[in-house]
Amino acid sequence: MQNLSQPTLASHARALYALIRKDWKQYWRYPLNAVSSVFHPLIWIAPVYFMGLTFSTNGKALGFAQYSGTTDFMSFILLGTVLENFINAVFWGMGFALKNDMDSGVMESNWLTPIPRLLILVGHSVTNLIVTAITSAGMLFFGGLVFGFHPTGDVLKAFVPILPMMIGLYGFGFAFAAVVMLIREANSLVDMSSFLVQIFSGSNFPVNALPRFLLPVALALPLTYGLDSVRAHLIGTTPILPLNWEMVLLVVFMFVMLWVGVASFRSLERRVRILGTLGQH
Repeated sequence: MQNLSQPTLASHARALYALIRKDWKQYWRYPLNAVSSVFHPLIWIAPVYFMGLTFSTNGKALGFAQYSGTTDFMSFILLGTVLENFINAVFWGMGFALKNDMDSGVMESNWLTPIPRLLILVGHSVTNLIVTAITSAGMLFFGGLVFGFHPTGDVLKAFVPILPMMIGLYGFGFAFAAVVMLIREANSLVDMSSFLVQIFSGSNFPVNALPRFLLPVALALPLTYGLDSVRAHLIGTTPILPLNWEMVLLVVFMFVMLWVGVASFRSLERRVRILGTLGQH
């Protein structure tokens, strides 16, 4: 006879579904905010579009092309903004959702459920990823109408580097959530961390435009190679490294970051339980 108290794959799947369903309902409690999330990134990059035109010759950003290999600066920035949204989805989905559980007083009760802690974090991020995928598609559509988006490469090949990049990003998310759990602060930490990752991974500009002493930091981030590969496949930018090498690095980083993230989370979670500060905020 099956022990009903013993966790199984099916019970984990039900728990994951319950987390996603709960977050999905909460998100659509404010439908105007949900719809406006498609246009917020476009509003922020509108000044970039007009500034880019100012420094363009006959509509072509020749100076930009010397760094990136393409004169289509808006397609470059739109792709970076879309992938930047996914970075934020993981950071906010894990770190900030954990802080919300602390503030609402359900952190300890959630931690007592017989499901892996990491599964709770993944569940919190899945809704953000789904919403981000939908809003990003809308952003590319409207951004293409307003600013112009001209992908000329292979869309399927562009999706290949996204998979190890996103899995590796979860390693960042696990470690980040552990730090939030330890210091019990999310807003400033999420803003600062996601901003620095976006800057050094080149989401809005070619990383080779960074000062030489900062370039090693960018090259140490797996997201740099993910963004670079996607752009090279879709809009024909000049990659930092040969695309095959970038793919190898992404796969290596994926395993390394997952290991580091899981180990960091388990270590810091153990320390929080020893200190008895799990539910404090």
